Amino acid sequence: MTIDLLHRHVRQLSKCRRCHTAGFPVAGVPVSPIRAEDIPALLSRKARIMIVGQAPGRTEASGTQPFIGAAGRTLFNWFASAGIDEADLRSSALISAVTRCYPGPSATGRGDRLPTRVESTLCRPWLEDEQKLLRPSLIIPIGQMAIRVMTGRKIRSDLIGTTLVVDGTACIPLPHPSGASSWIYGPGNGDRLSAALQLIGKWWGDHIAGSGTPD
Repeated sequence: MTIDLLHRHVRQLSKCRRCHTAGFPVAGVPVSPIRAEDIPALLSRKARIMIVGQAPGRTEASGTQPFIGAAGRTLFNWFASAGIDEADLRSSALISAVTRCYPGPSATGRGDRLPTRVESTLCRPWLEDEQKLLRPSLIIPIGQMAIRVMTGRKIRSDLIGTTLVVDGTACIPLPHPSGASSWIYGPGNGDRLSAALQLIGKWWGDHIAGSGTPD
């Protein structure tokens, strides 16, 4: 049963030490993509959302929930502007990431270290298993690394504000909400972000909010 398989996936993920064993300076424990109590409701929906970030931040290193730090507050403020409440989204989406452990601070001291492609490869089976189990109707990759991994494309400003179709699944990219990212200040990028959030808000209204109870 898919519910049991996703519960088992979350338990196995919590024990993963692949990047530790490979010698990478990751900290904390792998962050779970969903709370156990939210799994039945999520899987009962016909329309399912998968959010894919880059990696947990320092605040998330405890392994509790993704996007609970400053970047998460920015992200959920973005979603709120599209009419999507944080609690509703957390219970209606699987919030995954390219890598699952806090990668540590960057060498410059500004922001977090960018995970390497080797770390991405070590974590990739978790991401692939989640896609198979969830069969998402909408994927929201957040930031350059997640966009590259989930779409096979390098991020360009003109990708933000569009809906892509990747292997038959709708995909609406978002920029990274980290304060270390300057993308939002580029010419026209604020409008692109607004357009992306409008697309996500419409999808939510059509498939989640408008469905009454889970399908």
